Amino acid sequence: MAIQYLWLLPLGLIVGAFGTLIGAGGGFVLVPVLLLLYPYEKTELITGISLAVVFFNALSGSLAYSRMRRVDYKSGVMFSIATIPGAILGALSTVYVPRRAFDLIFGVLMIVGAVFLWLSTKEDHATRLSRREPREADAKRTGWTARELVDAAGVRHSYAFNPVLGIVLSIFVGFISSLLGVGGGFIHVPAMTRLLNFPVRVATATSQFVLAVMALTGTLVHIVNGVFVHGVRRTLILALGVVIGAQFGAALSNHVRGQMIIRGLAAGLALVGLRLILAEY
Repeated sequence: MAIQYLWLLPLGLIVGAFGTLIGAGGGFVLVPVLLLLYPYEKTELITGISLAVVFFNALSGSLAYSRMRRVDYKSGVMFSIATIPGAILGALSTVYVPRRAFDLIFGVLMIVGAVFLWLSTKEDHATRLSRREPREADAKRTGWTARELVDAAGVRHSYAFNPVLGIVLSIFVGFISSLLGVGGGFIHVPAMTRLLNFPVRVATATSQFVLAVMALTGTLVHIVNGVFVHGVRRTLILALGVVIGAQFGAALSNHVRGQMIIRGLAAGLALVGLRLILAEY
């Protein structure tokens, strides 16, 4: 009976809201919860459920951010295409990772990501303000791509990035996120802000768009492999929760500073990473 899974609905609401707020897709919260709740389920089922939920979360979040005009579609399409081969390979590789090793790898990766994110917020604010905005001539001379985006609130975002680096990062994110079932935003957002110079709010919004394509790719691979035989009802209930929660997360992003978003992500990663590692001992 599906009623026994109704408690997953509020979990989906939380995952959707927080995942959209930080642009991570929510998988980094959902996967450790599912690992702790279902210790005897196969790794591929846990990651399959999570990826499907991440897709619905990212799709709902993308629509919300689209209304705010924060999605850089040109960059998003380029990064999305790059994630596809990695996502396919990651989904196919999950079945070869033993459950205990998966839990430990996931926990360690989350703690490393948390440390990196927290340290990234230490950059002095005055240094950020002193940066010269990229000009088209600079982008052409260095081989970087310049972007200028004006959101619905009238805020102008000017930035430039190395497209080759962005594509390489996206391939890697596609593989890791699909392998672990986490969506990859916890890697992609800091990479976009720190290595590709994206403003935080543009990075979180564009990351949601990229995650939707990546998660759909990984989910389709799992469907073809018959992973969802025992996880359809749980997936649908969680998906309903994240679709609603994503709208709240996008709205909340208007009232939360970029630094707070990154630190919130770091704290969440560290806590669930420690919990996963300790659960193995």
